[in-house]
Amino acid sequence: MSEAQRSRAPRRPQVRRTQAERTAATRERILAAVVASIAEQGFGRTTASEIAKRAGVTWGAVQHHFGAKDGILEAVLEQSFAHLAERLEQVSPDAPLALRIHQFALRAWEHFSSPHFHSTLEILLHLPPLTAEGEGWQGEMVGALNRIWARIFADSPLPPRRVAMLQRYTVSVLAGLSSLERLDRRRHSRSAELALLEETLRRELGAEA
Repeated sequence: MSEAQRSRAPRRPQVRRTQAERTAATRERILAAVVASIAEQGFGRTTASEIAKRAGVTWGAVQHHFGAKDGILEAVLEQSFAHLAERLEQVSPDAPLALRIHQFALRAWEHFSSPHFHSTLEILLHLPPLTAEGEGWQGEMVGALNRIWARIFADSPLPPRRVAMLQRYTVSVLAGLSSLERLDRRRHSRSAELALLEETLRRELGAEA
């Protein structure tokens, strides 16, 4: 197309975003900046100025959306739990149990091996210690996992105490593998470890009966 033709071509009308869309986009950009900074530089070096610079906004704009730094960290945790739930929504509760377990392990590992979870773990490690089990973000995490677990494994024959133990074991395995990924930057397949986790889940949930 010649320059003259381009000049005569009708221009597409620019779609103006609503205020709500602009607000959502800014919030998403700020959260992405926090996640990227913590994943790349660590929690301690993720300062207010670093967050604002990466997000391309002023610190005042960050405070407008989230308040103090604690508000941003809480929003990152909420987003992390939501991402995990979204991934695990792909697991059909109507599929055969062995397939559900396989899909659960794969989808969960997608989240635990992501930069978002690496940042989530750093945030959790720097939060004040809890004085009672089940309070604060620990309670939020347990509640979120319970809801996901109950949907996918509604036919589980295990008593609640055994379910809680199996959930803690699963999270411990996935978080431990995630930590190994950060300690050794060479890319390794974790298929063997995930297969061992699946084997445990199948045995506990009765898929091998």
